[in-house]
Amino acid sequence: MAILPILQTGDEILRQKCESVDKFDAELCNLLNDMKDTLKNAKGAGLAAPQVGVTKRIFIIDDEEKGIVEFINPVILGTSGSQYGVEGCLSVKGKWGDVKRPRKVTIEAFDRYGKKFKIVGRDFFAKAMSHEYDHLDGILYTDKADNLRDDD
Repeated sequence: MAILPILQTGDEILRQKCESVDKFDAELCNLLNDMKDTLKNAKGAGLAAPQVGVTKRIFIIDDEEKGIVEFINPVILGTSGSQYGVEGCLSVKGKWGDVKRPRKVTIEAFDRYGKKFKIVGRDFFAKAMSHEYDHLDGILYTDKADNLRDDD
């Protein structure tokens, strides 16, 4: 397992639409393990594969209740409600902005073994799911944010 470098704004990989994962193998498991180590080291809430230079439809979220949840080839099945709040990103260091996100998000995805699951996120977890999902389509929170500001 390893700590991977996190790409920063300006790297073209962050703007690419990611490809689906087609092999659920040891290489995928190693990537997920490295992403977990990287996320914990960075003390972040979530991390998408393109942030570590891999253009695959993968992200992970560290949730207080669920622990680290892995999403492979996620599809948003539905959203409802809205929330507006401050966001940051490990790939946009030193900046914060206010973003409108759904209050509830339902996603269908696969785990590392290729087993399909459905998960409903609410409040902060929904915000994190939406934020990380955007990374898979080359979208950064700064594209949607109001009132962008620097760290004080």
